[in-house]
Amino acid sequence: MRIITGKARGKKLAAPEGLSTRPTSARAKEAVFSVLQFSISGKRVLDLYAGSGQMALEALSRGAASAVAVDSSPEAVRIIKKNAEGSGLSDRLSVVRADAPGWIMSASSRKETFDIVFIDPPYAAGLIPDTLAALVKAGLLADGATVVCESADPGDVTSGRAELEEEFETLRISKYGVAYITYLSPRGRKD
Repeated sequence: MRIITGKARGKKLAAPEGLSTRPTSARAKEAVFSVLQFSISGKRVLDLYAGSGQMALEALSRGAASAVAVDSSPEAVRIIKKNAEGSGLSDRLSVVRADAPGWIMSASSRKETFDIVFIDPPYAAGLIPDTLAALVKAGLLADGATVVCESADPGDVTSGRAELEEEFETLRISKYGVAYITYLSPRGRKD
């Protein structure tokens, strides 16, 4: 696993050991950043269920202004910090050990927003819908934000929840091996 391009191009990244973390495949990561390539520079990135931190670090390497990587695993947090230091990107990355939905709600009081959000929890956990709902409730999505969700089935993203389907527009769905990548954007508010 390496950073594909940008300031830290070619830097090798470590991944937490064991089966609890499943890194995004190189093919899927390359495709995601091909889609996002013109919308990364100067943006604020949030990487939830960050694992190795590879998505946040790739975005920083490509010119994102800052990133926050959130994971509940102490091993993942250690690996993310190691990867950030090894790639020379630690100055623009905040690493947080926390449960993602809990951190989202605590972040709402800081009034920060994110332009690009990566959501990649363990497939079987069913965490994407609750994470999307928490992001909306906390007001963490900037106008025009892009939310990139990785899942085993595109139906897992909203799980048919009407309030989420009203809140988000699906921009694109792509499949890479067993993974589906779903790109969402918050719908404009109609007050």
